[in-house]
Amino acid sequence: MKRISSRLILMLALAAPLAAQAHGYIDAPKSRAFMCKTQENTACGAIQYEPQSVEGPKGFPAAGPADGTIAAGGLAQFSELNVQTPTRWKKVALKTGALDFSWYFTAGHMTQDWRYYITKQGWDPSQKLSRDAFDLQPFCIVKGGFAPPSNSHATHRCTIPANRSGYHVILSTWNIADTGNAFYQVVDAQIQGGAAVNPQKVMINPFK
Repeated sequence: MKRISSRLILMLALAAPLAAQAHGYIDAPKSRAFMCKTQENTACGAIQYEPQSVEGPKGFPAAGPADGTIAAGGLAQFSELNVQTPTRWKKVALKTGALDFSWYFTAGHMTQDWRYYITKQGWDPSQKLSRDAFDLQPFCIVKGGFAPPSNSHATHRCTIPANRSGYHVILSTWNIADTGNAFYQVVDAQIQGGAAVNPQKVMINPFK
């Protein structure tokens, strides 16, 4: 009995570091968490050291982090990310139409999919992020093939809706296939209107 227990403990000990490394974040356009790492956002707390670790329950919007905690993936240690005002976060300048989102992975997970959501036109940027603030129909879905990403980056070509302008928050969820969790990233965007380059959802398979 002791021998079996020792083996189990050893297996868990070996698996833990791998699980801890299997994280990721959006580095282009720069996410809120990533700009904490680069110190373009300040007074961020612990997230500046590990922007890849915003991991919470998957299933958004039906499940997942509670309203008011979405930006931090429901994690109390990253609660600074949940602060929401019109001026709190540095914004990236974007245009409507085709846009490439780049995820950086510290290690891979078996992937169900990535989903991208955007706040509604006329949302209130002075309130913490909630489901009511978002269009709950994702504007882009990239299938994961139930396989880990093949390298350290994956690029997803999506289309920013043409009817958005001004300050918006883009939420991306990286939904893991073999756990009950997902990784959450938000991008603070200042959107300029313009004709969509490609009105179709374009999905680049990172597993080729």
